[in-house]
Amino acid sequence: FNNHPLNETMMKVAALALLAGSAAAFAPAAPASRTSVALNAEKSASLPFLNRPPLLDGSMAGDVGFDPLGLSNIDDVGIDLYWLREAEIKHARVAMLAV
Repeated sequence: FNNHPLNETMMKVAALALLAGSAAAFAPAAPASRTSVALNAEKSASLPFLNRPPLLDGSMAGDVGFDPLGLSNIDDVGIDLYWLREAEIKHARVAMLAV
């Protein structure tokens, strides 16, 4: 069963694939073409691939524009950014007490 020609061929193909894959890992990468696009939106300091939320302008302590869920933009329900900050501090203090 071990000397079957199909098994030998499969082993040779597997060994060749492993060698080619390991050699490709050390090959130099092709130079990427550089294109630049001017954007009007300012990028967040904490998440540079997202736009900075408009209400997070750096005026609060620790504000670096981190709002991936967009919670700073929920003005339509009557909750402002200062209320959210106080709620976060309160919940953090309760969590520290629980530990």
